[in-house]
Amino acid sequence: MNFLAHIYLSGDNEFIKIGNFVADGIRGKNYKNYTKELQVGILLHREIDTFTDAHPIFRRSTKRLHNPYRHFSGVIVDIFYDHFLAKNWDQYSEIPLAIYVESFYKVLELHIEILPERFKHLTPIMIKSNWLLSYASVEGIQQVLNGMNRRTKGISKMNEATKELIEFYNEFEADFSEFFKDLMDFSDNKRTQLINQFNL
Repeated sequence: MNFLAHIYLSGDNEFIKIGNFVADGIRGKNYKNYTKELQVGILLHREIDTFTDAHPIFRRSTKRLHNPYRHFSGVIVDIFYDHFLAKNWDQYSEIPLAIYVESFYKVLELHIEILPERFKHLTPIMIKSNWLLSYASVEGIQQVLNGMNRRTKGISKMNEATKELIEFYNEFEADFSEFFKDLMDFSDNKRTQLINQFNL
């Protein structure tokens, strides 16, 4: 899953959200250098990724992309799924998406000193371009894919994947809706386990 889903699946604790958001920037056992709440978020992120990558519905989605995009197909589906979460946000939260993401941006700005270096640089860019809200439109997803393609120096061709998003839009959306129910249940249970494990 991509940024929006990871944040959403963290629950209401601000520091668990931050940990989940920055987890890709923290390698191996380095998570132990952070507070307990951040550690829960980081470990929850890793559990979500493992669950997602092994799930048959997620794999069904990636198969539609495997030929043109090979091992980048999973990254692309992560981004597609964030699109469907943003687009259908009112099914999952009573807080409007614009208000939800603005609140999270304020949390990041308030605690930017605790973010890993990569995310200290990334966060102002994300906020300025309002990435999380932009996920709700295909045009916003196109911008994300353009950026991902630049980071792979054009090798991934991810900027072209909106063709498949549009062609198989209903199929991807159905996959997301079915999969996300399972992921929410898994994440709720895993988050509770981790909170208990860390005596929070």
